[in-house]
Amino acid sequence: MSRVKVGTCGFAIGRRDYADTFPVVEIQQTFYKLPRVSTGARWRAEAPAGFEFTMKAWQLITHEPSSPTYRRLTKPIPHEFKDRYGAFRPTEEVLDAWARTRAFATALGASIIVFQCPPSFTPTAEHIAHLRRFFATIDRAGWYAAWEPRGDWSADTIQGLCREVDLIHVVDPLKEPARHGAIRYFRLHGLTGYRYVHTDADLERLKAACGGDLPTYCLFNNLFMAEDAVRFQALLAERSERSRLRIVKAAR
Repeated sequence: MSRVKVGTCGFAIGRRDYADTFPVVEIQQTFYKLPRVSTGARWRAEAPAGFEFTMKAWQLITHEPSSPTYRRLTKPIPHEFKDRYGAFRPTEEVLDAWARTRAFATALGASIIVFQCPPSFTPTAEHIAHLRRFFATIDRAGWYAAWEPRGDWSADTIQGLCREVDLIHVVDPLKEPARHGAIRYFRLHGLTGYRYVHTDADLERLKAACGGDLPTYCLFNNLFMAEDAVRFQALLAERSERSRLRIVKAAR
């Protein structure tokens, strides 16, 4: 198994062609609206042996109903219940959203669940307490929890919380370094936005960020994600081939 796995956030090409091209995919639609559990089981059954799924947690856990992403829900949140969703709140609604997220993740066989937070989830005492309680109480067996904070979080606060409640710090390594994790989970959003095309120099920097022994996931999340991922995967293969040839030469 390769130490560095490359893929995209969502199926950037047809699922069958995708599985022939990449070893891992991050399921995106679970953030907006959870598919049926049977859909997750079918995707798992149709994937080739060794193919890996990761996924984003449902937005009802992380985002408050004021987020524009809630427009994609099938059923709107009643106004009187809007203060009971998001921000890892210790409410029945958030716990139910987690139970349903976990059920889909189990059917899918997801190895990592990404909890992406909005910039409005700031490092207040209340938010930090909610995050601590959530990750200290949920079932953590069989998968990694990965946290992508956005907004005004200090490096020390992120590192401390990740260590305390065992989270992988999710980053775009071309923008900031990862602060903690038994594995590295990189999400490449584009240096200037979604339409960004990663340059050869960018991919060389990414390759350097993948150095060392930690298992590393590189998931591209830009408009040209499939093309960029293919180029980066080829760059890694080129490096691996050069290393193999050096070892063979040294052994002679």
